[in-house]
Amino acid sequence: MTDPPLPVIAIDGPAGAGKSTTAREVARRMGLCWVDTGAMYRAVTLWFLRHGIEPVSGEPVREALGGISVDLVPEGEALRVLLCGEDVTERIRQADVNRAVSRVARLPQVRDALVRWQRRLAARGGVVMEGRDIGTVVCPLAPVKVFLYAELTTRASRRALELAARGDVVDGESVRRDLAMRDTADSTRDIAPLVPAEDAVSLDTSNLTIEDQVEAVIRIARAKGYGPAGGASD
Repeated sequence: MTDPPLPVIAIDGPAGAGKSTTAREVARRMGLCWVDTGAMYRAVTLWFLRHGIEPVSGEPVREALGGISVDLVPEGEALRVLLCGEDVTERIRQADVNRAVSRVARLPQVRDALVRWQRRLAARGGVVMEGRDIGTVVCPLAPVKVFLYAELTTRASRRALELAARGDVVDGESVRRDLAMRDTADSTRDIAPLVPAEDAVSLDTSNLTIEDQVEAVIRIARAKGYGPAGGASD
């Protein structure tokens, strides 16, 4: 008797809906790998900012992508992000990257390159992959798809707390405005807009704790035949 295939769990949703924390904990409990695709886009964005590359389709973008390597390295329950070997885990969460990432992420060349990288990671199975187009574009055949969302005010409050915890100076209204602008950019872009996959389970996290969210995703995975040990459930 062969072992069941390891699942690909796709978790999508807007910023502040709880994707990263939920995906990390689901992966830990199910014995799977956590892949934060948003961190990959942020790392590419940081490269563009450092090298003065304008986020406009063209040869400079193609050349830049040829010189970039982004690696996600598990470290305990965390995930370190390496840009060409440099640890940029904290740097990619700063305000300048927050403001620029949607403009970079909507470029066709960037999306094509990162989707290829992400599909290679998913091809091995046994991953919880989170982002904005995992269930619709990167892994449309993923057996488990979840779309997390929450009210803008709730998401802005969560993001402000995250920023404050890192020691950033936080203006609540600016955080809310930046999230609203990113929502619009992500949901209206021509390529891979932020929308739930048709077969995704949508989950409103506005009034849920992280524990609630994690348990809900694991229940969804179990309903699809996958248990917390990483393989098919009994």
